[in-house]
Amino acid sequence: MATPARSIASLTISFGLVAIPVKLYSATVSSERISFNLLRQKDGSRVKQQYVAVNDGTVVERSEMVKGYEFSKDQYVMFSAEELKALEDTTSHSIDIGQFVPLESVDPVYFDGTYYLAPDKGGAKPYTLLATALRKAHQCAVGRWISRGKEHIVVIRPIDDGLAMHQLHFQAEVRSLKDLGIEPAQVSDPELKLAQQLIDHLAAKRFDANEFADEHRTRVQAAIQKKVEGKEVSLAEAPISAKGGNVIDLMEALRASIDARGSKAADLKERKAPKRAAEPKASRKSARR
Repeated sequence: MATPARSIASLTISFGLVAIPVKLYSATVSSERISFNLLRQKDGSRVKQQYVAVNDGTVVERSEMVKGYEFSKDQYVMFSAEELKALEDTTSHSIDIGQFVPLESVDPVYFDGTYYLAPDKGGAKPYTLLATALRKAHQCAVGRWISRGKEHIVVIRPIDDGLAMHQLHFQAEVRSLKDLGIEPAQVSDPELKLAQQLIDHLAAKRFDANEFADEHRTRVQAAIQKKVEGKEVSLAEAPISAKGGNVIDLMEALRASIDARGSKAADLKERKAPKRAAEPKASRKSARR
């Protein structure tokens, strides 16, 4: 059973002289990675992690720890918890909209976390007004918000009958692709034509998340359940789809890919086609007469 959505915070969206009280909700349900604990093999005892001082090798308790910044090799300046708290920005309860831009102008590489916004008490009408106006203008709102001591750029966009908010990375947090030193290769017109044909074969009208499932998680959970039931887990490797490493003939690889997709599409069409019912014997005899 799904857990009822709970509000994370109460905020106010401000643009111009309009203020919209909203409640903030997480848009995603965390699918925690299946984790394994470290145990001693001979008896299954849990292994405890400890922090050891590099200088003398003694165990350090958490109560004795402070945070420090390494300004030079093996040289640190220490900060107390109170000093670090004073350096943090105070969490704001207002999202100040500074501009409106087309959503497609925001590269997805900047996205960092998604939330839903719902109208709070007295905010239904201005909330609906903003969502409708953004949808008709094909725009999204860009603003600033401070949360947990960190400032964020945010984008607010219409989604279905409501609003979604995306936290964005700052420019300094995003690497430039130029840093990778990618050198473009020459591509011939026939190769490009075949690549476009393959794209057409795989094209869908829109992305549908229902078509994808976490197969690795399902496989690991099944193995854990077998262990719990005292059964042996197969050590056979998971099937790996054949993917070309060293491409000997790019044109041949593209043609083979298109042929394979065509065969799969034909098989799928045949399976989905309704089977014709056999004619009654009497009808066939009548037709011969």
